[in-house]
Amino acid sequence: MSLSLLLPPEGVADLLTSWPAEPRVYERGRTDVDEAMSLDRVNDLIDTGCVPPDEIAVIKAGPSNRTAFLTDGRTDPAKLRRLYTQGYTVRFGNLQRWAPAFHRISQGIQRETGYSNYMHAFLTPGGEQGLLHHWDQQMAVIVQVAGVKTWQLWKPPVESPMREHLESFRVWREDFIPTWEAAGPDLTIDLTAGQTLLLPRGWVHNPHALDHDGPSLHLTFAIRERTPLWLAEQLLTRAIERTDFRRIVLPADLEGQALVGSLRETRQALVEFLSGLDLDEVAGLVREAAMTELEYTT
Repeated sequence: MSLSLLLPPEGVADLLTSWPAEPRVYERGRTDVDEAMSLDRVNDLIDTGCVPPDEIAVIKAGPSNRTAFLTDGRTDPAKLRRLYTQGYTVRFGNLQRWAPAFHRISQGIQRETGYSNYMHAFLTPGGEQGLLHHWDQQMAVIVQVAGVKTWQLWKPPVESPMREHLESFRVWREDFIPTWEAAGPDLTIDLTAGQTLLLPRGWVHNPHALDHDGPSLHLTFAIRERTPLWLAEQLLTRAIERTDFRRIVLPADLEGQALVGSLRETRQALVEFLSGLDLDEVAGLVREAAMTELEYTT
């Protein structure tokens, strides 16, 4: 099982049976994941410039920078190494796209959960910080490979963010960080090599290595939960096969009371369409979609 590379047996069971709503830390030990993206491996990737430039970002206590390490549009290893020595976190994104071992792990996670997923690696110099306070739209499985990363955590300020809805930068308020800092974190975790943190979506996190001397390397496995909205979208997928859903809605029917009438007719047509579906047949199609739809994001 791919999940067993990230979590001990009790962690895998927790994820598959209850999908925890609060952060949890597990003793993972070392697995093949630690070898596939070790500290030596990441340093080699920096010094060779072999990672696709679109999948690299450098971050220092603020937003990410996607160009400072480029020369003529290509990754410049000397620039990337210099930025790291200046205190920037180096983030290698979407490992499942360009690192074969992680591509296979990603596929395994999707087979085990039915959820699409993607993976980032973060190398932070000791005494430094990359990203500041924010929350994510999906469950994050944080695998600490080397060093220590401190995670200051606050309970979700929004409920069940997903996709673009309630993304932290879209609903951001200037008083968020001062308010959180004044209250103090709800939970502080010093994640050490060999440990894994389950971080549910919506939890505010402020990760840093400010109090630690050595470099911190962690991998984030972002697992995008399926939701009832996703199931509803799957139910509607075959509506396109019916000609009445493909007919033209005239410009005149997209305003005023004519629009209200068009919506009423379409709603009724949807009710009839959904009521007539063979759910046993649809279930097979939905399961196939769960196993194959990627929905990757950076």
